[in-house]
Amino acid sequence: MTNLISAEGLKKLCDEYDFLWKVERPKVVQGVSDAAAEGDRSENAEYIYGKKRLREIDRKLKHLGSRLKVLKVAVPPANPTMASFGCWVTYEEESGDTRCYQLVGPDEIDVSIGRISIDSPVGQALLHKKLDDEVTVRKPGGVMTVCITGISSTKPVL
Repeated sequence: MTNLISAEGLKKLCDEYDFLWKVERPKVVQGVSDAAAEGDRSENAEYIYGKKRLREIDRKLKHLGSRLKVLKVAVPPANPTMASFGCWVTYEEESGDTRCYQLVGPDEIDVSIGRISIDSPVGQALLHKKLDDEVTVRKPGGVMTVCITGISSTKPVL
């Protein structure tokens, strides 16, 4: 797994860690304490749910803590000539459809806004390619060939 992240992505992860540690966890701990004070814990839904939620928060904190230790901020090139971390890559599929994705680390994936991991099959295929390169992408659904039509440091308007 790639340990690269953008400065914006790192801030988002740090904010999430801080929120869980300083706000959410203390609130859940207080709720569990209040529920435990009510008596019989075996049939106390609030106590049982609170303990479950506390385990989820602690698991997420452990994961975030270990990721934050190894992540390195990478700055995308200002005028990229090849697809690299942080770049927006536009390509045309054989069908004529155009797609545009930003190549990011695994901690910043959000396909709904066009961010894919450089570790994904599409990300790996596009990485280090140049404008007008024909690229073979091996996806779980099969193989497709695309042509890179744009590489930019900012999201292009399509």
